[in-house]
Amino acid sequence: MHIRLIIAAFVGLSSPAAAQLYFGQATALDGDSLQMTGATFALAGIDALEARQTCLRGDKVWNCGEYASAALKALVDGKRVKCTQRGTDALGQVIATCTVDGRDLGQEMVRMGLAVALEGTDPDYGEWEDLARLNSAGIWSTEFQAPAEFRESDPLAAQEMRAMLAERERQLKAMEAVRNAPRTVYYSGCRQAQAAGATPLHRGEPGYRIEMDGDGDGVACERYPSRR
Repeated sequence: MHIRLIIAAFVGLSSPAAAQLYFGQATALDGDSLQMTGATFALAGIDALEARQTCLRGDKVWNCGEYASAALKALVDGKRVKCTQRGTDALGQVIATCTVDGRDLGQEMVRMGLAVALEGTDPDYGEWEDLARLNSAGIWSTEFQAPAEFRESDPLAAQEMRAMLAERERQLKAMEAVRNAPRTVYYSGCRQAQAAGATPLHRGEPGYRIEMDGDGDGVACERYPSRR
């Protein structure tokens, strides 16, 4: 599920200096996101119909969101996918342009009328949206809500959004805790500590052990003789 209205400001803030490439078989999560190589990829430049979204074609309800998800699934199933990273979003998803057999997946979804082009983004699929509209492809032959409008009006989408942001915040805090955790250092004795240039060792410092503090004053190996 894309949450572009809220996260659009974050896209590109963490853009890599050199575009990173990903290859592999992918699983479609919905109409504009993929799971591959353990990461989630959001197709750059488009916003596809949400899986729960419906469209009205004449007097009949069409499950257009499910159709969009199935269309992206058909494009990638069993195929080798190549994704070029363009940035990341607030949820840690990789914003990317992805291709299969040289076909741009974002472009294909817009061309079929199953996604709308996002303004002011790179790539710009505006011309493909105009063509889809002209051909009455997909949603352009129906009455529908723009995906962003649907998410704003859908309570479940807002709930999912809060849950995903909370999970991302938890992940970031866990990574920060790992980065800030004191490193475990172990010296078998004062000779090894001196060889490492760590003596004297004070209580609370990495590598200090009470067994190395002969006089128990909180400073270990302070009088260890120099090696000759």
